[in-house]
Amino acid sequence: MHSEPVTIFSCHNPFPAVELPPGFSVISLEEGNDIWKMHECLWKGFDHGDDPDDDVDCRLLMQSGPNFRPDLTTVIKAPNGDYACYAGMWFDAKSKYAYLEPLATVPKYGRMGLATIALTEAMKKTKALGAAYCFGGVPKFYAALGFETVCHRELWRKEW
Repeated sequence: MHSEPVTIFSCHNPFPAVELPPGFSVISLEEGNDIWKMHECLWKGFDHGDDPDDDVDCRLLMQSGPNFRPDLTTVIKAPNGDYACYAGMWFDAKSKYAYLEPLATVPKYGRMGLATIALTEAMKKTKALGAAYCFGGVPKFYAALGFETVCHRELWRKEW
């Protein structure tokens, strides 16, 4: 059995204030959806190594999900045009909640506040659509931004 916290950010709380470093820009996937740059950002951001494989099918599949919204997904572009940070944001209009998945920063751009900026920008967009809260992740990063643990989920595995 494995247990992990379920964290949420109430959209009634103030959003963190972080300044974008000079030369970086914030875009949505509506403004620029370079699947190869996205793949490279997520590959490196999740520590798979320096050279991404050629399989971008999983990235295309991710964008076909029922609540995927390119206008809500936020990318931080580096001064050289590479994607430095990626925050996928999903919105369930019926239940009025947002869900972050995935969030990754290329390691050489770490500790610059890019993930905070990308996540905050995406949450502001979902709040404008009526989201009451946003589900986050497990790391301490989310708690530092104001996410609160609301419960724990247990993951079970059947062994034969």
